[in-house]
Amino acid sequence: MWHVGKVIERTDWNSRLFSLKIAVDIGPFIAGQFVKLGMEIQGKRVARAYSVVNAPGSNYIEILAVTVPDGSLSPALHLLLPGDVVEVNVPATGFLTLPELPSGTLQGRHLWMLATGTAVGPFLSMLDTAEPWQRFEQVTLVYGARLVDDLAYLDKLQTLARKNTQFCLLPSVTRETQSGMLHCRIPDGIASGEIERQAGITITATDSQVMLCGNPGMIRSTIELLTARGLHKNLRRAPGQITTEKYW
Repeated sequence: MWHVGKVIERTDWNSRLFSLKIAVDIGPFIAGQFVKLGMEIQGKRVARAYSVVNAPGSNYIEILAVTVPDGSLSPALHLLLPGDVVEVNVPATGFLTLPELPSGTLQGRHLWMLATGTAVGPFLSMLDTAEPWQRFEQVTLVYGARLVDDLAYLDKLQTLARKNTQFCLLPSVTRETQSGMLHCRIPDGIASGEIERQAGITITATDSQVMLCGNPGMIRSTIELLTARGLHKNLRRAPGQITTEKYW
């Protein structure tokens, strides 16, 4: 069902990367789920899926997006200002959520969140809830981008890392070097062992749940590395350690 939402705030992280807060009632949702945004363009509705960045319980949704010059919707979204309207399709949906992970002895002790670009969105929502901290001894977010300016919400994440000893933040940029950040693609950092050295823990089938969200190439390469270690895709009928969502 399509609802009309009103933009109440926008944040520009750089010239292409932006966030929108949209006042709209989407009803209950689970952190990590997404909604579709739609606008009428050249006489027809154009819609795309965007993860909800904020935690459940707000009277608005927040989305993170990057404008693509030849995109069908993102250039129009990039022009929106507070007071403008956008259509939101509800309810939220998606299975990259913490309740989908195994519980009990199959859960493991460590939660890994591996994201590239705007795919950090669902993890931001999860980190603002109590569930990851109640279920896991350590939560590690590996957040990959090309440039430091492409790392949206970095100040918020760094503040969380300083205040919460359960949280390990590992930002990584591939096209520049920055003190305190990794300089590698996520699969390369896993293959070399650098990501685990920085996190202080290892990824194992016994101890780890790994959630992947990002471009298909990153997901494909990382799954190959993890399956070689004995980790398996997490399915309801066959619980495992790897949960994925393609997002680009």
